[in-house]
Parts: sequence; structure tokens; C-alpha cells
Amino acid sequence: MAIINDFNYHKPKDMDETLLLLSKLKGKAKILAGGTDLIVHLKEEIVKTENVIDIKEITQLNKIEISEDNIFIGAGVTFTEIIESQKLKEKIPILWEASMTVASVGIRNRATVVGNICSAIPSLDSAPALLVYDAEIVVQNKTEKRVISIHDWFTGPKKTLLKSDELVLGINIPIFQHNGTYEKLGRYKGEDLAQAGIGILVNETKNYRFAYCAVGPVPKRMKKLEEFLKGKEITDDLIEEASELIPSEISPIADMRSSKEYRIHMMKIMFKRGLLKSIANMKGGRS
Repeated sequence: MAIINDFNYHKPKDMDETLLLLSKLKGKAKILAGGTDLIVHLKEEIVKTENVIDIKEITQLNKIEISEDNIFIGAGVTFTEIIESQKLKEKIPILWEASMTVASVGIRNRATVVGNICSAIPSLDSAPALLVYDAEIVVQNKTEKRVISIHDWFTGPKKTLLKSDELVLGINIPIFQHNGTYEKLGRYKGEDLAQAGIGILVNETKNYRFAYCAVGPVPKRMKKLEEFLKGKEITDDLIEEASELIPSEISPIADMRSSKEYRIHMMKIMFKRGLLKSIANMKGGRS
């Protein structure tokens, strides 16, 4: 399928040129990084724009920077680059695992983590990991830079706090001792969106974090569940009791891909499975 609407194509060489373009075009532009969403939307006329700004040649956006207490993932970093990094597998295993579930190899080779959160679809796989990590989004326009908590980023389906003259530079993720997993419900292996997803983080001080995607209008942390389990030793009975809180934490819909009831049922199962797996991994055992 061809793209039938006309637009101006821009390929800036550096950040200054990009930010100047965004300032001048006043909301009449779309950013092209991986393009796995944008190109499809242009072809299907879901999105129309007067300008496309291709940022792939801005090398400073393609970096992964790891310091003692923080990881910075640039706006041009793909899911494949996440997967191929042994350091990221060790330090942020939940995002690493979530990256493995995104679409297909071909899509992961082009799709970026930042593009994923900018699409802001309710089922985006990277969101649960970023939420349990308390990640921050770094954005900039022509005059200033600001940092936005991932908890504030999503304002609705396909909507974020990003302003039309701003560019996302990347994502900050704090480094700390933990283990965890991402559990995803899909209809088949391959390019399927999540019917439901849950990110689970555990640490040795018995603090637990949970976040979902695809079972609400925006991805969110599951605060009731976290508070209920805080400081407690996990047992089978406690997990069963905790799972009964899940329906009050989520608000799934019924659509052509799944019923509401099935999503709730499977979220309970994925919560139990993922929590036991995370605890076993933290203790060095087998899940």
C-alpha cells in the first residue's frame, strides 16, 4: 500500500536543526525514528501530516549510556539494541524481557523504545517495565529541557504530555538491586499486540511493584496490590488472596481480540506465575 497524501520530508543533521524545525512548523510535523507505526499510519490514512522529520541521522540520540546509578536510553535506540546488550539484561531485566516480546525480529530491528511510548497505545509492551522502574522521559524544545515522570507521561489512549515543539531525547532508568519479569498474553507468537500484560518487580526488602498494559486506557502501576503485599513473605495463600485485588486495579474492555472476563482471568494467572518466577530468580532458584 502506497502513501497517497503529500508531505514535506526533512532530514536534519543535528539537534539544533531538529528543534528549530519543530519550533517553526508549530505542530504540523511528525517525527520519524523507526517508523514502524508512523509509516503504517500514513499508508492507512490514520495519520495525515504536512511534514515528516527524520531523526535517524542524529547520532547523539542513538546512545545507551550506563553510569553507576542510571541508564539513559536515547530516542534512536531500537528494541534489538536493548536485547543485544548483556549489561541491560543484567541491570534492567524487565525491560529486556519485554523487548523480546515486541512484534517480530524485523520490527524490533527498527522500532525504538521511545517511539513505543510516544505511540501511547494502551497495549505497548515497554510501559509496564518503565513504570515499575520509575523511569523519566527527557524532552527538549528550542529553549528548554524538561523531565517528565513515566507516571505522568500517558494522558489517554495515543496521548502523552509531549508538546508539539518538543523532541524526546531519551529515557532515564535508575539502577538498583531487583529481579522481575514481564508476562504477556497474546493470541499467537509473532506480531501480536498484548491482550494483557503485567510487569513485576521484586527486591530483597519485600517491596513489590506491578504495572499493567492493555487492560486499561493507559498503562499504570497497581498500587493496591503493591500496598497489600508490601513487607510480606510470599505464600501460595497470600498470592491467591492478592490476586482477588486485580479486578479492582484494571478496567479492560471486550473487543475482537479478547473478552473482558478473559483478560481479568488471565491477569490473575500471569500475576501468580510472574511473581513466583521473579522470587525464584531473585533467590537463584528455578522458576
